[in-house]
Amino acid sequence: MDRYERILTLHRLLKSAHYPVPLPRLMDELQCSRATLYRDVAFLRDGLGAPVQSAPGEQAAFRYEVGEGDSFELPGLWLTSDELAALLALNELIGRSDPGVLANALAPFKTRIERLLSDHGSGKSLPVDRIRVISWGARTMDQQTFRIVAGSTLERKSITFRYKARTTNADSRRTVSPQRLTHYRDNWYLDAWDHDREALRSFAVDRIVEPRVQDAAAKDVGEAELNEMLASSYGIFAGKPKAWATIRFSAHAARWVADEHWHSQQRGEWLPDGRYELKVPYSNSRELLMDVLKYGPDAEIVGPLPLREEMKIMLQLALTGYQQQTA
Repeated sequence: MDRYERILTLHRLLKSAHYPVPLPRLMDELQCSRATLYRDVAFLRDGLGAPVQSAPGEQAAFRYEVGEGDSFELPGLWLTSDELAALLALNELIGRSDPGVLANALAPFKTRIERLLSDHGSGKSLPVDRIRVISWGARTMDQQTFRIVAGSTLERKSITFRYKARTTNADSRRTVSPQRLTHYRDNWYLDAWDHDREALRSFAVDRIVEPRVQDAAAKDVGEAELNEMLASSYGIFAGKPKAWATIRFSAHAARWVADEHWHSQQRGEWLPDGRYELKVPYSNSRELLMDVLKYGPDAEIVGPLPLREEMKIMLQLALTGYQQQTA
């Protein structure tokens, strides 16, 4: 019987008992030693707040306090130690990959989990510092802006804000109906219906300024339409796919690429010479080209021809820059 089952059994026995339950009976019912039973009782009392009364000595026995025991129940979210450990690891991941935005809100949740997981007999706790998260490419984001945007999304309210587009640096005022928040490559994006443009758009939350929640209810767009416009092409850029890119990777790079997820509709195939051919749908080529570029000589865009030519131009421009610098 694991700890989860023992706690449930112990609670059931004490809840239904009209008189104190002797220690030997509890040890027999829980199939555990005396020391284990005392640790479980301490966990039930100190970790879960159960109104446990005990009689010490040779006639040791346990019961719930009269009156309080009738109203006490185990927490509604009752998980095994392994599941709680996984939740704590997830909380640590969120806190370290996106500090400030979600970590503060989840701090009480983390404290409760740590208390539930702690071993009250020895004082040991999970070494969460053994979990290392390295954030890459995360941009600075205002916490209050994130909370307003997230709140309007969940409450299904329209929202207005100023948006400073990174590509053009243009500053515009938007009125949108939030559809969903997307966490992509360590950054947050708001998928929304833009009322002025009457179209779906994705906004980088870190570029949103002066958000204001409106009284008007948000317009709901079906999930199928959202996915068709915002998730059918490669990367974060919206739009239906205009073509499929075919990329061939060297035998060396293939050992990594073959196990990577580039797109939900990707197609991969091993070639006879050990190379790997990957096909992904795309609408905007910019992000795809940047991702292929990081593989250097280990990646080649085979088609379509316009995408291949675009990559050649980028490589030639980069080479020109290096040549000018050394001249």
